[in-house]
Amino acid sequence: MTGARSTGAAGRLRPGRVVRVERRFSEVAVDGRVVLADAQEVSSPDPLTTVCTGDWAVVELPATDGADGTDGAAGGRGRTAGPSQPVLRALLPRRTAFVRSTSSKRSEGQVVAANLDAVLVVVSLAVDPRAARVERLLALAWESGATPVVVLTKADTVDDAEQIHAEIAATAPGVQVLTVSARTGDGLDVLGAVLAGVAEHPTAALVGQSGAGKSTLANALLGAEVLATGAERSDGKGRHTTVRRELHVMPADGPVPGGGVLIDTPGLRGVGLYDSADGLRQVFAEIAELATGCRFGDCGHQGEPGCAVLAAVEDGTLARRRLDSYRKLLREEEWIASRSDARLRAERERQWKVIHKSVRAAGYRQDPRRR
Repeated sequence: MTGARSTGAAGRLRPGRVVRVERRFSEVAVDGRVVLADAQEVSSPDPLTTVCTGDWAVVELPATDGADGTDGAAGGRGRTAGPSQPVLRALLPRRTAFVRSTSSKRSEGQVVAANLDAVLVVVSLAVDPRAARVERLLALAWESGATPVVVLTKADTVDDAEQIHAEIAATAPGVQVLTVSARTGDGLDVLGAVLAGVAEHPTAALVGQSGAGKSTLANALLGAEVLATGAERSDGKGRHTTVRRELHVMPADGPVPGGGVLIDTPGLRGVGLYDSADGLRQVFAEIAELATGCRFGDCGHQGEPGCAVLAAVEDGTLARRRLDSYRKLLREEEWIASRSDARLRAERERQWKVIHKSVRAAGYRQDPRRR
C-alpha cells in the first residue's frame, strides 16, 4: 500500500477469508467475525481471477471500527478517514483451486473454490453411479492441486454398496474411495480421519451432482443442521438445495479431529474440463503406464502396430470403456485448449489495436505540423 493509504489505513488492514460472494459484496471472516465487505476493487470480468469462496484477502476495516487502535473517529488530527464499511483491497495468491470451464462459448475457466486441501467428489449410491462423470470430476480434482477423495453417500439405501465401491474404485486409481451414510453415521469417522490426514485443520470442498447428498453430508461433518436439505424424489435422486458456494467451520470435536473448513457448492449439472491434461493422466494412470510399452513413442492407440494399450484391451487387462472414456475426455481437453488459445490470441490482438489507435491519436495531436 502506498501514499495516503499506507499511512492512514495500514492499521486497519487485516487478513480475511472469503466465506461467500454476493455480486459486488463478499462475506469475509476477519478477526474472529464475519463482515460484509465491498469486493468491487478485486472483482473481475474474468471468472478465473475474480474473488471466489475460499480466497484469502486483504481487508481494510472502516475507521469507525476502531481496529487501528483509535477511538473510532475518522478524519481527526493524525488520522485518515477510511471507508464506511469493510473493503477487499487485494486477493492473496491461491495455493490450489478447483476450476471448471464456464457454460459460455468463450472457453473460459471458472474457479469453484480456492485454497483447498481436499476435494470430496460426492456420488450418490441411491442411483446407478456414472463412472464417466466420476472420471471427469476426478480430472478436475487432481488438476486443482488438492487431494481428491471419492465419497459414496446414501449407503443405507442400497444392498450392494461393496460391489459399487469396487466398480468406482477401479475408475479412480490412487484415490481413496469411501462409503458413508450421513443418516446413520456409518463411515463418517473414516472420512474424518482421511481429511485430518490430508492436512491439519483442512479445507475441503464438496463437489458433485445435484441430489448427491452433499448438504446432508455437510451437516453431518458440521455437527448441526446448518444447510437446508431436500426430500428425496421418487426416483431417489434427491433435490437441488445449495444455491451458492459457502464456507463453514467444522468443529474440533466433530468427525474431523481438530476441525477444519468445509466449502459446500451447488450441484454441477455440466462439468466441463479446463486445462486438465495433468489431471487426465492421473485419472487414467494405467493407460499412461501401458503406453510406455507401445512400439512408437507417439502412439495414438488407434490401431498402430505394437500398441500395448490396445493389446491390454484385447486380453481384458484394460476395460474398453476406460479407453473410450479417456479418448473422449482427451478430445474435449484438446478442443478446450485450442479454443482458449484462439480466444487469448484474439484478446491480445484487440488490446494491441486499442494501443495502436491511442498512439496514433496522441501522435496526431502532438505533431505541430498537423495543428
